[in-house]
Order: sequence, then C-alpha cells, then structure tokens
Amino acid sequence: MHIPPGAWRRTAAGAGLITPDGEAVPTIFAEMSALAAATGAINLGQGFPDEDGPEVVRDAARRAIAEGANQYAPGRGVPDLLDAVAEHQQRFYGLTVDPAREALITVGATEALAATLLALIDGPDDEVVVFEPFYDSYAACVALAGAKLVPVPLAWPDFQPDLDVLASVVSDRTRVILVNDPHNPTGTVFARAVQDEIVRLAERHDAIIVTDEVYEHLVFDGPHVPLATLPGAWDRTLSISSAGKTFSLTGWKTGWVTGPAALVSAVMAVKQFLTYVGPTPFQSAIAAGLRMPDEFFASVASTMAAKSALLGTGLRAAGFDVSTPGGSYFTVVDAAPLGVTDADAFCRELPARAGVVGIPITAFVVPEHRDRYATLVRFAACKRVEVLSEASARLAGMG
Repeated sequence: MHIPPGAWRRTAAGAGLITPDGEAVPTIFAEMSALAAATGAINLGQGFPDEDGPEVVRDAARRAIAEGANQYAPGRGVPDLLDAVAEHQQRFYGLTVDPAREALITVGATEALAATLLALIDGPDDEVVVFEPFYDSYAACVALAGAKLVPVPLAWPDFQPDLDVLASVVSDRTRVILVNDPHNPTGTVFARAVQDEIVRLAERHDAIIVTDEVYEHLVFDGPHVPLATLPGAWDRTLSISSAGKTFSLTGWKTGWVTGPAALVSAVMAVKQFLTYVGPTPFQSAIAAGLRMPDEFFASVASTMAAKSALLGTGLRAAGFDVSTPGGSYFTVVDAAPLGVTDADAFCRELPARAGVVGIPITAFVVPEHRDRYATLVRFAACKRVEVLSEASARLAGMG
C-alpha cells in the first residue's frame, strides 16, 4: 500500500528517520535495544534503569489501585500530585507555584515537550533553538509543529556552548529556546554564564524558555539550578520534569509542567487533546515520592555519580577518551583512539565484538553536522554495579 503524505513524514524526517525511498524507520534506541536482545549484549544504550524504584512509591501505587483510583484523573492532574509538584519546586528551588493554575501533569516529559512545542509554535517562520547534540524528540516535535530547528553546537569534551554562537542564532524569529540541563546525551551541566546568557537573549528577543529538567536530581557536583529561578526568567519559562529518572520508574510515564498560568494553560489546551490525562494511580504514588525525605534525593545523585565514575574508569581502561559528565545517566566517549572513524558503524558492530551496546552521538544531531561528532558514543550508567563492571570488562577485552 502507498503511504499517504501527512505530518508523519516531516516528523520522521525531522528526527532523521526517513529512508531514501521515503519510508519511516525505528529510532536508534529501538534498533540498538533489539540488537542487544538478539545478541545477549549488555544494553548501555537506551537510558532506562535495571532496578525498581523505591518500595514506598510502588506501595503507594498498589494502594491507590486497591482503593479505587482507577478512573480518569482531573484534566490538570490528580490534585495531590499538583500540590506535591508545587511543594517540590518550593522545597528545592524556592519557587512559588500555584498548583491550581501554574502546574500541569502530563504523560511523561516527552508528552509535556510535545504539547508545549505544539502549543507555542505558530508557523513556519518560528524558530526553536536547541543545543546539539539533542534528545531526538526535540527535532521530531519541532518538525511536527512546522517550525525550524536551529542547533547550537556543543563541542567535545566539555560540551559547553560558545556564547557568541548562541547570541548569533537567537533572533526575533526565535519562538522557543529549548534547554535540557542536565543534558542528554552529553551529561553536561550548563555553566551559570550560559544560563545567564540564555535568559538575556530570551528577554531581548521575547522568546519563551522551555526547560527539560528530567535529570534535575542527578547532578553530581552541587544542586541543580533551574533557569526559572534566575532573575527575569520566571515570566517566560516553562519548566518540564518527570518522575521516571528520579525514581527509576521510567515505565510510569508521569511528568509535569510548571510556569506562568497563561503559558501552562496554553500547553493544557493542546495536551488535553493528546492523552487527556495520565494513569491515575501512578499520579497518586508519585505524589508520595516527591515528598520523600532529602536523604533519598541526595542518595539518588550520589549513587548515580558513583556508577558514572565506575563506568568512566572502565571506559578509559578500554582505550576510549572519556568526557566526565556533570550529571544525568550518560557518559560520552571518543572512540577515535581505538581507530574508529564512524561511530554509527562501530556501535552496530560492538554487540558482536564486545557484547555491549552504546549509541552513536550522530543519532542526536542534524544530518549536516554528523561529521562533527563522527567518533563519539554515548553509554548509560543507570545499571546495576555488577552490570557496569561486566560491561567494562567486556569492553577492555574486545579484539
């Protein structure tokens, strides 16, 4: 059957998932996870944990189901979770959020990002500035909304943007500056000078700042600083986060958006026609999770920092050059010292060669910039210690 034209085509093309003959193909994450399953390789590609989240949160979900929280939640979300999100923003960042007007529960951060971009983009003249490499859904959603993606390169090994380049691409056509911090796939945490410049440029050009902060509790050196807390930023910033990474419950797909009431209402106007609402018992359970003591959140960061360090040591021993991440699940390496010239081909060979899966950074960039990242690979540290140790040993022994 001939596939009809439609928004699917530009969405897939935006994410680099169109073949020369016009067919859509799966993401690199789906492809590499399938390869891991087929070969028995250790999957350090896709960023999902191999351990369950806190028992108190899982118990809260079971209790909510048993007590009948099994029908549609209110459109904005379960009130207790809206309250918990507002409490979280105040507790950790000193942000005062009205849970009834300035918060919205979504089906994970991915839906929050899609609904936000669809809500704010108004046509093909709009531009969305992103930091490259970038989470692949950004390009897909910008293309779906019909806008132009404008990447700002992050260069090996520290992955901080050149502020002059950033200033040169933000213009009056910029509708959104999209910021992922801590950053996937590089693991970088943006310097305060970068944050200040983002806010300055957004004010100058009347752009909206959209932040993807799903790794907010996985910063290794000091507390996370949301852009919304910077002077002048709140009135033009939508902050997005989710429970999946913090609580190792990625399958629950429970996220949220906070920000000025008018902007949140605009996002809700779109979100309600995507999924309407997310799973009710999971929302009730995540409310309990967000109220866990400070010690839990500190342990999440310290545990991931230790795993990241362990993985980094193993990757260096295997001969890679390694960029030290400031947060997130991820570590980026340069495979050039191993004679690699094409990370994409290297990653497809790696499961058979070493029994380990990684993701080429070229999967996170626009096609015309792939040469800049040709030898870089992302590995995920969100696995059990024994799994990371075994992966390190396999990589060190690859022929």
